[in-house]
Amino acid sequence: MRVLVVEDDEVLAALIADGLREQGMVVDTAHDGVEALSRAASIGPDVIVLDRDLPVLHGDEVCRALAQRGSPARILMLTAAGSVDSRVEGLMLGADDYLAKPFAYTEFVARVHALGRRSAPRHPTVLSRGDITVDVGRHEVRRADRFVTLTRKEFGVLIELVRAGGELVSAERLLDRVWDEHADPFTTAVRTTMKTLRRKLGEPDPIVTVVGRGYRMP
Repeated sequence: MRVLVVEDDEVLAALIADGLREQGMVVDTAHDGVEALSRAASIGPDVIVLDRDLPVLHGDEVCRALAQRGSPARILMLTAAGSVDSRVEGLMLGADDYLAKPFAYTEFVARVHALGRRSAPRHPTVLSRGDITVDVGRHEVRRADRFVTLTRKEFGVLIELVRAGGELVSAERLLDRVWDEHADPFTTAVRTTMKTLRRKLGEPDPIVTVVGRGYRMP
């Protein structure tokens, strides 16, 4: 799941983003309303955590603009105002959920997960390619009759390759879908992760490298 956190308090934004990354999400941040609209258009998040009181362009206007664009992203609006009228107003602007500050972090994460499930396309929860089976919900991978333990990044890469159905997946696509804004486009993260993923999956190697173009699972 990809989440865009829009919060003008950069320290709070970083704390929220780090916490969501620990939950296995890909997280980007923006710190004002104009930047939020630009990032939402460029990265296509599944969920937008939107602070209402934003500089440059108010969160209400951001929410309204996203609704007018027909953005498929689900919006969780955050605000210091927790009255019923404020909640109703936020929902009428196009937000999908509304949470008053300060909030319990466990509730916040649960709401983000719930919105992510509503925004995500209906993929099968159990995927397979050859003798490899991936249970997305349980975060389990089997090859033949052997369980394979993967890190979050290895698991994310494998899901992208299996879902591609044999089509080529570029390193740039993997970097965009499995990593986030902090990923250096010149990093060796994809190559390194691919190396450890292959080692864990074992022989025969189920991943084909097409030099200069990407990877696929035949």
